[in-house]
Formats: sequence, structure tokens, C-alpha cells
Amino acid sequence: MAMTMHVDIVSAEESIYAGTVEMVTAPADGGDVGIMPRHTPLLTRLRPGEVTVEKGGEKQAFFVSGGVLEVQPHVTTVLADSAVRARDLDEAEAQKAKDRAERAMADQKAELDYASAQAELAEAVAKLQTIQRLRQRTGI
Repeated sequence: MAMTMHVDIVSAEESIYAGTVEMVTAPADGGDVGIMPRHTPLLTRLRPGEVTVEKGGEKQAFFVSGGVLEVQPHVTTVLADSAVRARDLDEAEAQKAKDRAERAMADQKAELDYASAQAELAEAVAKLQTIQRLRQRTGI
């Protein structure tokens, strides 16, 4: 029997996932991290991207727009700014957000507008990448 740990994925709105898993991957600021049971304690910021949980060879994917990852030896917590199950992402909406952000960056009126557009673009691109990876895994 494989070792497991408890994982909670929560956002300001709701708890998205709670359960025992064998592994978690998350988009940390310094690069993607893989967390397994008995991992050394860790606290890091998350960038927009895909969080996956794996148990028994099955993966579940979630999209987070950012937040914090806290790892303890037997408990991992994802405190997301916002989170959604990857299968619930709307590709057309993400593409519109990407296009809107690219237009805003091209029309840069102020540094603040540019930074906001840059953040929106990063989130939209991460959503589209998550959708693409989910399709590859499921064969859709």
C-alpha cells in the first residue's frame, strides 16, 4: 500500500478538494513542485497554473489563479486566490481574456494598466495550458 497524505485545496469562495493522495504537483513561483508524503515543510507562493492530485494512478486537475502552498509532512494545503476544477474551465472565455489582455498590453496607457494586463495574460495563458494538458490526458 502506497503512503498517502491529506490535501486541502481551498479558495476564498469554497473548499474545492479534500482527501488523501499519493502526490501533489503545483505551480510554485520558483517552478513546479512535486510533493509526496513526508515532504520537508515548505511555504511558497503559487503562480497561476495547474495543481494535480494523484492517487492510485488517477489524476485530478485543478486550476489556481495564484495563492500559497503550505506543506507539512502529512498535510498539504493549497490556499488559492481562486480555484476551479480543470474540467470546469471555459476555453472560449480563457481565449477572450487572453486576447483582451494582449490588446491592453499593446495599448499600454500607464504602467499600472500594463502590469494588470500582464497578470491577466499570465492567468489566461495558464488556463489554456491547463485545458490543453487535460485534453492530452483524457484523449478528448
